[in-house]
Amino acid sequence: MNKPISEDTYWYALRITYSRELALKEFLDRNNIENFIPMRYEYVTRKEQRIRKLVPAIHNLVFIHATRKKIDEIKEENAIHLPLRYIMDRETRQPIVVPEVQMRHFIAVAGSYDQQVIYLPPTEYSMQRGDRVRITGGVFEGVEGIFVRVKGDRRVVVSIQGVMAVATTFIHPSLIVPITEE
Repeated sequence: MNKPISEDTYWYALRITYSRELALKEFLDRNNIENFIPMRYEYVTRKEQRIRKLVPAIHNLVFIHATRKKIDEIKEENAIHLPLRYIMDRETRQPIVVPEVQMRHFIAVAGSYDQQVIYLPPTEYSMQRGDRVRITGGVFEGVEGIFVRVKGDRRVVVSIQGVMAVATTFIHPSLIVPITEE
């Protein structure tokens, strides 16, 4: 993993307290700062009506694509209203930086809002073994991850080390090709 230089733009994983991720997203969008919050549909009952609502899949988790300096400015400006903190790498004691390609694969899976997508804590995923693969067709075409069996189905898991993992819906083996290490 590269050590970020403060003026370079990277994807950072951050926590925001009190489930204020949508307020932060609104602020970031208003300021043209690229961000991603894993979302899913949930049914809620309001006035005896069942309503389908888009909600954060993992509360308090936000990914921001910016310079570290810019994120530090956001943290200072909004410390009271939107308290943010980096998710730290336990070994290096530096903020976790997600590689661009890995983040794009993660967004391709987590951004689908599919009910069958499963979010896994990094500890649960790390116990499983599988082959590194690329999906060659369907809605997840081009996504790379690990081919494993999760909840009885064969799925491709895209992991962000130390943060979380997301598993696709069932993927038929005919849509999978192994990635060979060179």
